[in-house]
Amino acid sequence: MRRDYHNWYSSRVNRHMELLAYGHSGLPVLVFPSSMGKFYEYEDRGMIDTIWQRIESGNLHVFCVDSFDQESWYNKGLHPHDRVVRHVQFEEYVLYEVLPLIRQLNSTPALCVTGCSFGAYHSLNFALKHPDVVTHCVAMSGSFDMKPFLNGYFDDLCYFNSPADFVPSLNDQWFLDRYRQMSLILAAGDWDICLGENFRMAQILGTKGIPHWLDVWTGGLKHDWPLWQRMAGKFF
Repeated sequence: MRRDYHNWYSSRVNRHMELLAYGHSGLPVLVFPSSMGKFYEYEDRGMIDTIWQRIESGNLHVFCVDSFDQESWYNKGLHPHDRVVRHVQFEEYVLYEVLPLIRQLNSTPALCVTGCSFGAYHSLNFALKHPDVVTHCVAMSGSFDMKPFLNGYFDDLCYFNSPADFVPSLNDQWFLDRYRQMSLILAAGDWDICLGENFRMAQILGTKGIPHWLDVWTGGLKHDWPLWQRMAGKFF
């Protein structure tokens, strides 16, 4: 299985950013790490081992970016507005630097975004904000209401990066039409700490007429990597 390391200085976030790519062809899959996780987390936590045969056979081309959470959502030293500004800078790095690399290495027009826990938030938020580039989203055990990170502060920038808040009021047909063409999966375990948030997000999507699949895993499955490994084996 091909494994490539990439590292360059990003002027959008003002530091070097690293990523790992696995494979040579197939559906491009952009992986966001869990809370403050590293670009090698997906490999270290056994997720790549779970899907390596699909990668080796040329069906999946996986790109794992580094986290920026410690400088954005989790940076308690910044005002909440500035935390979201840093998040948007990270999003622009992904959109304008990582995606061109993916397109350079893989000509497949589709793009899947995925992540576990906080990575699921990133994947869904990115998909909903950029449905012109994302065709598939697999959000595993995510929470999609960002107000708990904002210490009671909330402005337009916060609003448009909190899917549980901006989707209910969204009536722009350009977005809604593209959401309805997207493959959108929300998955959680029955003992998952984020199960309720997935039910809530599924209800929001359903109310807006946005097709989606809410997949609840039974058997006492908790918010942890053994669950997400099984999910990866099913969805990829």
